[in-house]
Formats: sequence, C-alpha cells, structure tokens
Amino acid sequence: MLKFDHVSFGYGDEGAISDVSFEIKAGEFVALLGENGAGKSTLCRLANGLLKPSSGTVIAGGHDTRRVKTSVIARSIGFLFQNPDRQLCRNTVREEISLGLLSDMSDRAEARRRCDEMLALFSLDGNRDPFSMSRGERQQAALASVLASRPRLLILDEPTTGLDYRERGKTMEIISRFNDEGTTILMISHDMEITADFARRALVLSHGKLLADGGIREIMRDRLLLETASLLPAQMPALAMMLLDQEGAAWPGSALKFGKNDDSAPDALDLSDVFTLDDMLSFASRMSSLRKAAGL
Repeated sequence: MLKFDHVSFGYGDEGAISDVSFEIKAGEFVALLGENGAGKSTLCRLANGLLKPSSGTVIAGGHDTRRVKTSVIARSIGFLFQNPDRQLCRNTVREEISLGLLSDMSDRAEARRRCDEMLALFSLDGNRDPFSMSRGERQQAALASVLASRPRLLILDEPTTGLDYRERGKTMEIISRFNDEGTTILMISHDMEITADFARRALVLSHGKLLADGGIREIMRDRLLLETASLLPAQMPALAMMLLDQEGAAWPGSALKFGKNDDSAPDALDLSDVFTLDDMLSFASRMSSLRKAAGL
C-alpha cells in the first residue's frame, strides 16, 4: 500500500528526511512517532505526493509519486491536515463533505447517502458554517470529508488535536472501525495513550532518520529508543519501567523482583509468580478495551 525505498528530501540546503525505507501493507494501523521537527509531517506529504523525493522512490497506492499527478494519488489516499483550517473551504459542513464526493462520483444519490452517513457518524449539523464551529468540531468535519471518499490509505496528521476526552475516544473509534473494514492507517500522534490503544505498529523518526520500526508494545518498552527520540511512553509501560528501576528489579520480559539482589536475603520480595512486564502491558490492553466498551 505504501513503500519508501531509500527516500531523502530537503528544504533548500536543510535535509528533512534522510534515507528512509519502510513498507506498510494493506490493512495495517501504523503510528508515526517523533519529537517536533523530526520530519513526520514531511514524510506524510511525501506519502501522498504533495512533496516529491529528492532521491529514492515512494510508491503510494501502487503509484510512483514522481510519475503521476497528485490528483491521481488522491483518489485512493486520504489526508487529514493537522490544522483543519487549511483543509476546510466551503460555506456549510454538508458542502464540505460533498465536495470530494461530487468531484469523483457520477452517482449523485450515492454521494448524498455517504454525506448523510458522515454527518450522522460524527453528529454534525450539515447546515452549519464550518468556521463558526469549535476547533474540535472543525477537525471532525475535515475528517468526515476525507472518510466520505473511503480512501484505501488514510494519512492522519494529529487527528485528535483540539478534541476533548470523549471526542478523542469517539473519533478514534470511527478511525478504528474504518481500519477494521480494510482501510490502511498511517497516523502521526503525540498522544501516546491513543497510540498505545489503537496502533499495532510504530515508526519512530528523529532528525529525519528512521530509528525504529516495530510492534507498538516493543516500541513502548524500549527506554533507550524513547529517550533518544524524546518520547514518553504511555502510562502503563511507564509505570512498568518505573518499577523496574527499583533496586534489584529485573529487566523487561522477565519477572519483576524487588529487594536486595541476593535472593537469599530475608527482606527480598520475589514477585516472579505474580506478574511480569508483559502481564502489565496485557492488563493495559484489557483496560483500554473496557474503556472503549464503556464509551469513556
């Protein structure tokens, strides 16, 4: 669905992306992590053809982005900007959602049906002026307009920015639903709780270089990697690593043990039969599922 092959890109003399390679398969949910200025937004603009690589190749939706027009790529790849005001351009929410549908579809009845579906899904008033709405509502309207076209690949630049707790949960549930139905997701997020709850894989960028590519649980428990990329783990992995810092604690993947390093010491407390770091991460996953089920 998306492949970067030794891709580099720079603004003038300043390099933003340097020799980045990875591949995202259809149906994956991948988080793109990194500190401010790491190159995340640049990478996403390369992924949808808004930017062309200085060297290397980007294959998006089966197209070499340097050989086709951005409009061709946009037929199968949806992009949500971090700032919705850069995306919204119509007088009503209904017109905004319908804009892409009417330009791509000859079936006007189906376009209206999809628009109504998005309005209901996000609980939006189709007659409202987008710029009279709150920041969070504008973000949801922009996302609705992208999802209405049912892209095969959805690229999200901070989709929960400006949303309150319940709005974040609802928005991510909608995104997750589309992923379950086959839409591939590439999501930039600084919200590590959201990332841990929904993504299954993570790419970690730092100063334009790809530091890591792996399962979300492995990324969250790699302290050295997180420190190098100036990232903080989600709460449960952070708690597990804090416990591991106690005197005599074992390293990740093994049982937690507190007290003196000497196992024979009478005041040593061995919890090896109680829980491990993996147990704590599994517990965090279960708690996330319960929160989703409760609509929290």
